Parts: sequence; structure tokens; C-alpha cells
Amino acid sequence: MENQANSKSIILNNGLYLGVIGVIVGLALWASGQYFELQWVGNLVGTLATIFFIVFGIKTYKNSNGGFISWGQGVKIGMGIVMVSAVITVIYTLLLTNVIDPELQAQGMAIQEQAWIDQGLTSDQIESAKEMTEKFQSPAIISGIILIVAAFIGFVVSAIIAAIMKKSEEETY
Repeated sequence: MENQANSKSIILNNGLYLGVIGVIVGLALWASGQYFELQWVGNLVGTLATIFFIVFGIKTYKNSNGGFISWGQGVKIGMGIVMVSAVITVIYTLLLTNVIDPELQAQGMAIQEQAWIDQGLTSDQIESAKEMTEKFQSPAIISGIILIVAAFIGFVVSAIIAAIMKKSEEETY
């Protein structure tokens, strides 16, 4: 029971830090006017920060648990960190697109339309693609996609890191 309380604080703290870093990077990109053009920077920083906070969280738990951690405990901690961050990301995304800059999605659609034109799509194909894209821009769908993608990526990264860092008492004998 003592380890569960400890893992909760590790999950919440690291998840909060990861989420805040994501919000700061997103706001910096938005404020610079390069939100769409430099999206790769946000993705790179987010990926590196995710790996760092999962490793740090698992290592912190392992150190507070006498140097031992199972694969399952590591995955739980990593997934918890990522999902706390994902909830923060959902809230930030909804605020950004509905309150701070309601025109952001329209700007993104204009950039995408130009990309379709550059690819040589016909006006009917562009209209069809635009209708499909708009169906996925509802707050519920966007939130669901963010949570599903975060869960998938979080599981993969957590599973790999937990497999590398696991150590059981049986391994010491």
C-alpha cells in the first residue's frame, strides 16, 4: 500500500510536468505564428520529454522501492504519467481551439487545402476530403484521438523502458 501512494505522487508530478511542457511548447509555437509550420519541433520536444519523464518516473519509483521494480509496475507508472499529460493536453487543445484562437482550425484547413491542390487533387476530391476532415474536428473526436494516441504511444514507450529497467528480487540471487 505504501508503494501505491508513492507511485501516485510520482505519476501525478511527472505527468503534470510533462503536460505543462507540452502546453508551453504549444503556446510558444502558436505565439510565434509558426504553429503549423514548426509542428515537428513540438512533436520532437514532446517525444523527448515523454521518454525523459517516463524514465525519470520509473527510476524514482525503483529507487524508493529498494532498487526493485516489475515490468508491470513500470508500465503502470509510465502509462499513468502519459495519461495525466494527455488529459492536460486535451484541456489545452480545447481551450486553444475554442477560446484562445477559434480560427486556428480554419487556418489549418486552409493549409491542408493548399497541400491538396499542390498534390493535384480535383475540386471534387478536395471537397470530399474537406468534408471528411471536418467530421474529425469536433471536440469529442479530437479529445478521443488525443487520448487514444497518447495511450498507444505511452504503452509502447513504457513497455520498452520498463523492460529495460525492471529488476526483481529473484534476479539478485
